[in-house]
Amino acid sequence: MIRRGSLGWFCRSVGVFSFVVIGLSGCIKVGPDYHKPLMKDQPQQWQKAADMPKKLSAGRTYGGAVDITWWQQFHDPELTALIQRLARQNLDIQEAATRITQSRAQVTVAASAGMPSVNWAGSYTWTQQSKRGFLTIAQPAPGANLQYQQYTNIGSASWDMDLFGMIRRSVEAGQAEVVEAVAAQRGVALATLADLVGAYVHLRGVQEQIRLTERHLALVKHDLALVLDRQREGASNALEVAQARGQVEETESSLPPLRDAQAALVNAIGYLLALPPRALEKELLPVTPQPLPPVSIGVGVPSTLAERRPDIMEADARLHAATAEIGAAKAAFYPDITLTGNLGTQSLSAGDFFMPAAKYFTLGPTLNVPIFEGGRLRGTLKLRKAQQKEVALAYRQTVLNAWRDVDDAITRLAQMQDRYAHLVETVKQNRLAFRAAREQYQTGAVPFLEVDRAEASLLANEILLADSRTETASSVVSLYRALGGGWQVMLDNKQLAGSSPSPL
Repeated sequence: MIRRGSLGWFCRSVGVFSFVVIGLSGCIKVGPDYHKPLMKDQPQQWQKAADMPKKLSAGRTYGGAVDITWWQQFHDPELTALIQRLARQNLDIQEAATRITQSRAQVTVAASAGMPSVNWAGSYTWTQQSKRGFLTIAQPAPGANLQYQQYTNIGSASWDMDLFGMIRRSVEAGQAEVVEAVAAQRGVALATLADLVGAYVHLRGVQEQIRLTERHLALVKHDLALVLDRQREGASNALEVAQARGQVEETESSLPPLRDAQAALVNAIGYLLALPPRALEKELLPVTPQPLPPVSIGVGVPSTLAERRPDIMEADARLHAATAEIGAAKAAFYPDITLTGNLGTQSLSAGDFFMPAAKYFTLGPTLNVPIFEGGRLRGTLKLRKAQQKEVALAYRQTVLNAWRDVDDAITRLAQMQDRYAHLVETVKQNRLAFRAAREQYQTGAVPFLEVDRAEASLLANEILLADSRTETASSVVSLYRALGGGWQVMLDNKQLAGSSPSPL
């Protein structure tokens, strides 16, 4: 029987010990703390943008903050409406959101290991002792009752004190994985945004090529009629008629591939919005002018790129998690203390179940000290360090790739702008040449072959001009994708309706 004084001393001792342990557990956390790596060779500004004159021949400028609502610079209401639907309807974005929920749930599970665990159990048993069993050793009196009932009520609690931070490091790693999942969703939002805008500008470019081709088809049919009239008058020969018919057939043959591309792009946009094929035909088949690339392109500075690029955020979070895992592996080398306690009642009759005399309790710490693990702990630590080094190298590679993406995108956009400016002048001269060739043919000064050549050159270069406008717009999309602009609004529905630029 435990004396009251002894019980009080025991409880006070356990209380003091618990207080000390709790104090220690709040301040000891072995392993390295995470610090974001510094890229020593980070450029101060984007070199290509710095080398360019402030005003290009195409009338566009570089410089300023990155506009995170950059698609509004195309001034296309249909495009803006599609993007407003994208954040709500895209399945990839929704899947990424569920992965965030999963990561947060995993953190809750990991954190629960560091919280007290409290359970309750109640039981009732009815026992019939054997007359020939172990009870005969005690030599019970004749006629002794060998049947009894037992009522038990017990509440139990345990708490891993996490003295050296194994649980806290695991929670830290889990929280970093949540950040990684959030960054992954941002990456998905950025990718789907760029894919939709890219598909849209290509669709309008293809439709412009269809319009040009149909217009030229009407011209070559008119030319064929003109040649046939001149043949009846004896002014044209069979060669010129064959050339005119061939021009009609060649022009018509270029339409089916363009219409096929148009249908595929409409379906591609619908797929991004989780719609069945042809669902957007009513909205997108009516031809509208090609979106014009913005006049001003804000590229920001390299030092802010990590704040926008989701892949850099992901790599940073992975490195944080890997660093925390090293701490968890180191903590496994140290002792671990778990406080356990039980409090309940036990009696042989229901009437005595809640009597003070039926109460019982146990309380005390459990110390677990790793002595020999066959190399498991050292192997785990070595593994975690190697994994952290791999992730650190991947982080550096991700940042370098991001810098390269931006530099390549700036260069490509500048070249596409120059190409577009040259093609504008080319088409202007082709139109003059075609008009002159037709006038000279009607007067008999040149054969129809000259008209045919001038017309073919005009059509080819007008299509090249439309394609160049598309490629220039696509280069803008690629640049903003490389700069990490757009997901900020995609994942904030309140800002989707906004029309003013939101620089970051």
